[in-house]
Order: sequence, then C-alpha cells, then structure tokens
Amino acid sequence: MRLKKFLMTACLVALPVLGASVAHAQGTLRIGMTAADIPLTHGQPDQGFEGNRFTGIPLYDSLTMWDLSSADRPSVVIPGLATEWAVDANDRTRWVFRLRRGVKFHDGSDFNADAVVWNVRKILDREAPHYDPRQVGITATRMPTLRRAEKIDDHTVALFTAEPDSLLPINLTNLFMASPTQWERLRAANPSAEATWNAFAREPSGTGPFRMTRFVPRERAEYARFDGYWSDKAKLDRIVVLPIPEANARTAALLSNQVDWIEAPSPDAIPQLRQRGMVITSNAQPHVWPWQPCFAEGSPLRDVRVRQAINLGIDREGLRTLLGGMMSVPVGTVPRGHPWFGNPSFNIRTDKAEARRLLAEAGYTAQRPLTLKVQISASGSGQMQPLPMNEFLQQDLKQIGVNVEFDVVEWNTLFANWRQGCTHASARGAHATNVSFAAMDPFFAMVRFWDSKMAPPVSNNWGFFNNPRFDAMIAEARNSFEPAARDAALARLHAAGVDEALFIWIAHDVSPRAMSPRVRGYVQPQSWFVDLRLPFIQ
Repeated sequence: MRLKKFLMTACLVALPVLGASVAHAQGTLRIGMTAADIPLTHGQPDQGFEGNRFTGIPLYDSLTMWDLSSADRPSVVIPGLATEWAVDANDRTRWVFRLRRGVKFHDGSDFNADAVVWNVRKILDREAPHYDPRQVGITATRMPTLRRAEKIDDHTVALFTAEPDSLLPINLTNLFMASPTQWERLRAANPSAEATWNAFAREPSGTGPFRMTRFVPRERAEYARFDGYWSDKAKLDRIVVLPIPEANARTAALLSNQVDWIEAPSPDAIPQLRQRGMVITSNAQPHVWPWQPCFAEGSPLRDVRVRQAINLGIDREGLRTLLGGMMSVPVGTVPRGHPWFGNPSFNIRTDKAEARRLLAEAGYTAQRPLTLKVQISASGSGQMQPLPMNEFLQQDLKQIGVNVEFDVVEWNTLFANWRQGCTHASARGAHATNVSFAAMDPFFAMVRFWDSKMAPPVSNNWGFFNNPRFDAMIAEARNSFEPAARDAALARLHAAGVDEALFIWIAHDVSPRAMSPRVRGYVQPQSWFVDLRLPFIQ
C-alpha cells in the first residue's frame, strides 16, 4: 500500500472520533492528541511520552520532575514529591530521598514512604500482590538499574540500584506515584491484580494537579482541577483529551471549534490556521526523529559505511521545506555547542556523491542496489508527520541507489516492538525502526541504545548494538557523580556514536502546536512535556 493511500484512509477513519465532541465551556481546554487511543491512566502511561504529557503528568507526580515553566532555557530536573536526594557516600548504589510532607492523593489518603515503596514494588517485585506486568515494560526500561526501595521513616526512603548510577534521579521522572489506598479499595471487588488495575485505570488516584472525572476508551478522557494540589493550582477548570491520530483530522477539528489545541498540525495547513487567527507555537527541544539500525547478523546496516552513506544521502533541508520549516537539522543526537556534543570526525551533512562512493565501497551498485526495510507508524507521540516524512525519504534515497520498503504499523504496536528487538518476529525483518525519542538526559539520549546490557527486553537497544568500547564509556559516565566529569565522559560517548553513525539522524522536532487564540498563558518549554497548570481559556 502506498503511503499516500494509507494517509487518506487514516484521515477517513479518524474523523468519526469527533462525532461526540464536548460542549464548549468556560475554563475547559479540549486537546487533540496524535495518539490513536487514550494513554493508559493507571499511573504508568503507554503511547510513548505523549502518555506522560497527557495522562501521566496531569494526574500524577514523580519524586523528581521537569521544570516546564520557561520557554527560554532547557528544562532541568527539579524536586517533585521528593524535596532533596543524595547518593550514599559509602555505597553509591544507595540513594536517600527526603519526601514532601502534607501531600494528599486524590482519594484523600496520605503520600508517604510506604506509598513510594508500594509504587516501586508494582513494577519490580513479582511477589507483590499489586505487581502489574503491563507497567513493567513501559517503566522498567526507563530506569533499568533500579532494584528496590526501602522505608527509612514516614518521609524518607532509600532506593537501591544494581550498580552505581548517577543518572537515577533523572530516570525517576518516569515513575509516577499511584495511590495504594485507592488500589486496595478496588481490590475488594476484583478477582485479580490485573482486574484491580483495570478498575484503577477507570478511577485513578494520583497526587497530580488534575483528577480524572470521565474515561471513554479510544474516545476521550476528562479531568477536573484538583484543588487539594500541593503546589501551584491549575488555572483551568477542566481538560478534555481526544485521540485524533491523523494530522488533517486534527487540523479540521481545530478549525471547526471542536478542539482548542492540537498537537502536530498538518504543515500545509499552517498558513490557513494563521489566517484564521490560530496561534502556532514551536520551540527547540531535545527530540530526535531517526531511523535506528539493526546490528544483527545479516543486516546491511551492520556496515558503518552503509550507515554513514545513508546519513549523507538525506536532503534534510528539503525535508524541512516539506514540514513548513517545523524541524531543525541534526548533526547528532545533541546539537553543536551542547556539553555532550564532543568532537566527532564524521560530519553529518548532505553529500550524495560521497554517499554513493561509500555504498559502492560496501558493495552496493546500480547492478546490486541496497534494499532496506523500515518499520514505521502512521502517527504517534513525537512522530511528527511520519507518513509524508518517510515517503520523502523513500524518494530521496533512490537518488543514491537505496530502495526503501516500509512496514506501517499502529504507533503503540511500533512502540511495543521497540522493546522486543530487531531479531524478534515483531520486527518482521526490518533493518531499522522509526521511533522518535527524547534526548533530555544521558540515559534517554544515548545509554539505552548503545549499552550492550540495554538489549531487549531490558531497554531500547533494539538493534542489539554491542561494542566493549562503548560499554566502557557508558560505565565511566554512570560512575561520574560530578557534573563536569560526567559531561566530559558523555561528550566522548556522543562523538564516538556519531563517528560510528549509530543512528540515521533525520530531524529534530520543534514540537509545533496550534491553538485557539482563546488559549492564554501557555508556555512552550524546551521539552517534550508541557505544564497544563499554566494555560487558561479567555
């Protein structure tokens, strides 16, 4: 099936989602997501980081959080449900976290050390009565060194890692705290832990700035402001999130006043949106849109010359034009000038002549062209405009003698396959996968892809990359607890990754959003996430 035909079909399928649009009310913000379904609401969202953005962060809190208050500086980790933390000087696998006092869950119960231990056990302790395998895959891969939690007193916990890991406080932004009291209340009426978690997802209880009031699978989730929130209260009365996976359908929903805010508007509709008075926002952010190679036996991408050739064969400026300017051109996972950029010798650029030379050296010619299969999605969190972007790449790479075939799957399926690896049946013979990723911290940017210990099912080394030199550099970074030393180690790691062309770096997203001029107070941070406490409807 050609991608354009798939795109039109997706548009027609998406439109009925809007049939039961919410009546507009003062103080209600209606958001059109790129996801095809409401992300899981039991405390550990699926649907990639769009899940964190729209069901994780609004409904729940984590021990550490991202500062999302400014558009002018990169987001950094700040205290959340923990007010301070430190690694034990005598045992660098032990971290002590001091907890915020006076915090209440939506059900009125207290947040305390017991709640932290309970939430760690839900993803790590198979013997725990509330252990949930569904939450393991979407959580443990984001903090693979975490092993257990231990209560010190009501407001202090110790977290233990498998090895010294200076990155743990950053990883913990992904562990959301659900209410043990609410779960136990629901357990009385349900026959199993799975059934109890299903009931919890319908009646979630976190400590976040919003509480869920209505949930309709594949249609909508509705939130109300939580007036008992421990920090600054939300300005909105209500939020409604709607899954609208196709860009043209999202754009139509905004123009027809069915929603107030859409993620990733259709690029060719941006002039019309502006003409109609809609506000278009974007910002630089640590977000990579790549093809991730498979390094297993038989994959043509095992050859560094092939990986470098494809990086050189892409017309990224042409792609930026396709997107109406809504991307930045990458030269690696992080930009030049970043503390982790380093000094790579391979210069990512467009040089089709050099690309053809490298392919010929690797044995691929007009008589023996290279054929690649890439698994992609039709929409999804951070996926930008995956169908037209990949179709552009398909046509562009023909100019250097590379034929690209696509296996188009639903976003959540692609994301799940990412944790299985390129040798798994779910990859269906793909030589690369197109899952965009956040690069705001070292683990998410590099470690989970280039550490041999992060191969599936542990984390996201989908391609089974295995190189002792990279393992040693990663160990050095993990064991560097002083920021300057860690940055230096990470700069060496990044430079080596660029030289080896460990990704096909295609684009950095700038997270375009379109919204009604009635939405005020919104801040577009330099982050994948947003603070939904800030906007209001005028």
